[in-house]
Amino acid sequence: MRVARLLTAALGVAILVGACTTGTDTKTSATAWPPSDGRGDCAVDKQTDVPATMRDGTVLRSDVYRPKTTDPVPVILMRTQYGKSAPQIQPSRYQTPDWFASHCYLVVIQDVRGLGRSDGVFSEFGNDIQDGYDSVEWAAALPGSSGKVGMYGSSYVGATQWLAAVGAPPHLTTIVPANTASDYYDGWTYEGGAFRLAFVEPWAMGTIGTESAQRRNDGPTVKELTDAVSNFTSWMKFQPYKDFPPMQPGNPAVAPWFFDWIRHSARDDYWKQWSIREHYPQVQIPVLDVEGWYDAFLAGGTENFAGMVAQGGTPEAKQNQRLVIGPWDHVGWGRPDSPFAPRLKQIGAVANSPINDLMLAWFDQFLKGKSNGVSGSPRVDYFLMGANRWKSATNWPLPQTQWQDYYLSGSGANGIIGRMGKLTTHAPGGAADPDRYVYDPADPAPSSGGHSCCGASSGPQGPFEQGAVEQRSDVLTYDTDPLSADTEVTGPVTVKLWASSTAPDTDFVARLEVVSPDGTSVNLNNGILRAAFRDSLSDPSLLVPGRPYQFTIKIWPTSYQFKAGDRIRIAVTSSDYPQYAPNPNTGDRFGDNARTQPATQTIYKDAAHPSSVRLPIIPAGAEGSSTFDLRPGK
Repeated sequence: MRVARLLTAALGVAILVGACTTGTDTKTSATAWPPSDGRGDCAVDKQTDVPATMRDGTVLRSDVYRPKTTDPVPVILMRTQYGKSAPQIQPSRYQTPDWFASHCYLVVIQDVRGLGRSDGVFSEFGNDIQDGYDSVEWAAALPGSSGKVGMYGSSYVGATQWLAAVGAPPHLTTIVPANTASDYYDGWTYEGGAFRLAFVEPWAMGTIGTESAQRRNDGPTVKELTDAVSNFTSWMKFQPYKDFPPMQPGNPAVAPWFFDWIRHSARDDYWKQWSIREHYPQVQIPVLDVEGWYDAFLAGGTENFAGMVAQGGTPEAKQNQRLVIGPWDHVGWGRPDSPFAPRLKQIGAVANSPINDLMLAWFDQFLKGKSNGVSGSPRVDYFLMGANRWKSATNWPLPQTQWQDYYLSGSGANGIIGRMGKLTTHAPGGAADPDRYVYDPADPAPSSGGHSCCGASSGPQGPFEQGAVEQRSDVLTYDTDPLSADTEVTGPVTVKLWASSTAPDTDFVARLEVVSPDGTSVNLNNGILRAAFRDSLSDPSLLVPGRPYQFTIKIWPTSYQFKAGDRIRIAVTSSDYPQYAPNPNTGDRFGDNARTQPATQTIYKDAAHPSSVRLPIIPAGAEGSSTFDLRPGK
């Protein structure tokens, strides 16, 4: 079987599992992706542009990879908006479809409605519940199919799986989504009410917008979008967003969905109709979810796992949820040639993604009925950065978590002025001077790493040194004393920030960092809250300038082992550009104009306003956490 390869992955040795052409076993070098070994016993034939008719008569087309066997076999389906001829193989992610087919699966790669070779008009998220249902049932009835269907794919191709699963087609047996969200407003297009600028604009222009124009034979729009993508950093400065020129707001054929996203800047019914988090009871199947600590959709992935364990539609679904989180950004899955953050790449082969072998074992269990122990109870496999090793637990957040509150204290927390801000476990007992800074939207604090999307050249992703950013007077830092022992922090992080602003609306950003004894500070993860959304993502309300409010900022999850002598840092500011669109401080409707104004921000840390951060501390040797092992049955 594949136990040897799975063990190899667990030990952190580079996985060499198979590049191939259809029906062959061509050898390639160890550095190529996908490499050549690991193929199954079935030869494979390929059919192109196989039609499937949806319930409204629209025809979607697929490439079908058919194993040469007389036995009925399960189907593995990918529904992609990125072209069925390039099914997320590069940069160094999935094995080729015929590699999976060689393991005696019928593999179907389908272009979603309105893109690639499929008919119809594309609408982001809009057709994927019904089309997903119809496509699963069509694939289950293909000649040679056993009637069981599994799905796989990353990012939007993960969304097509969850949306299909919400529709509950009877022949959908399992899904394996990667790097995807639980909600397409919160944690996808917006975060904490703030527009995810560095992800949304380049992605919308450079993939779906350009592809749609190519299908319409709209050469001028293709050129305009191509030119805009090549100069996306300049275009991200453009305001108002409702008039974004590359998407041609006056031409509804180009990208009406983009301007829908701008108009629907709160989590209203437009977004709720597709939200996964509100439909876990409708999902009745096992799920293997793969995420990264610096991925653009990490928080949604962890929410999907916990939501399915608690609310999944069947006992089998609740028991067969597995989450794997590695030290990856959105597309840098640990392969040597993946374009990802240098500090992640330096971790080495132990960080390589095990997705192909693990996914194949998962499909073997749930589609072929092989008892290989890949699931049977909820499981979280996570990479502990700092220690650089894999661990395993039984739930999320980890059941052995000890929540520890640290309180903001000290004075002079502004960058180069002194960095005297402190984190202490003692709640403030009386009066304390607040910290202040001026936030100017015309000069926002720059992003240095983060959890944006989609490539290393566009969205801020990964861990980077924060020293230059923290020299700014509009960035506050608060540190613990040097730690006396190694300390694992794994899980979500919450900042309760008492603050006021001279503006009717503004943003607050919080970042968790590790500070080494030499003073180097590196981001672990971050969060943002648009102040008007402090009580509700659906019903924003403006501030009374000068009044203190408590703001809950959700720093996205991380897993890091701080070493003795390290310090834990929380940085507080009001911008993180271009990861997020700067708040103009005016209280105007988002995207409507380009007007901005500076604001003075006051951070309180007295007994009546105890600003704090809650950290998930994992005790050393705690029961319920063990060394990671991918082998079936372990």
